[in-house]
Amino acid sequence: MSVSAPSVFMLNVTGQVESGKFIEGDNLYFSYCFTSGQDWEAVSGLEECISQITRRSDDERQIFTWNFPIDITFKSTNPFGWPQLVLSIYGTDIFGNEVVMGYTACHLPLAPGKHTRKLTTFVPESASTIQKFMAWLTGRRPEFVDPKLIAQGRGREVTRVRSQGEVTVSFNVMMKDFAKLGYDCGAPPRTPYFDVPVQSVSGKGPVLGGAGHSEA
Repeated sequence: MSVSAPSVFMLNVTGQVESGKFIEGDNLYFSYCFTSGQDWEAVSGLEECISQITRRSDDERQIFTWNFPIDITFKSTNPFGWPQLVLSIYGTDIFGNEVVMGYTACHLPLAPGKHTRKLTTFVPESASTIQKFMAWLTGRRPEFVDPKLIAQGRGREVTRVRSQGEVTVSFNVMMKDFAKLGYDCGAPPRTPYFDVPVQSVSGKGPVLGGAGHSEA
């Protein structure tokens, strides 16, 4: 019986948003979402989620630890519009107001395996010094209506931002049927998973057994 060729490829990504470093603010939490091209479809996992609140560590590192899990699977017929992870971090300022602490985004890794990314976050800036002072005083700082805007190039050249903080994210990536559809995912198509000595049939000593292989 013949097996039909696959019509889509699959991308599975697990991992976690590990920690963040921010100079100001406390009681930080984040929301994440994924954005991708029209040919991509999420078939399992959460596309949007909100983390727990964490406080600044008491040691010299002064980091915020979340270790919040990520788990999602996409399918597509076209790599154009490769999925991106968008993070929006919120916390409280010195007046107790809840304000945005940073935005950041990155493409999901393009090769299978374990990956770690350190993402620099940024926040929008007020148009004038007076507006900046009033935003700081009232706790109503500029923020994006749709965080997915930061994953697009359109309109970014007219947006004033400044860097503020860093977030560490780890990814575990698995890919299926990329090679069968003609795409090179950066891994060898056949990877040996064992090569151990076994006893020969003639009893003359050990020989290397044939290596098994797994499809990339």
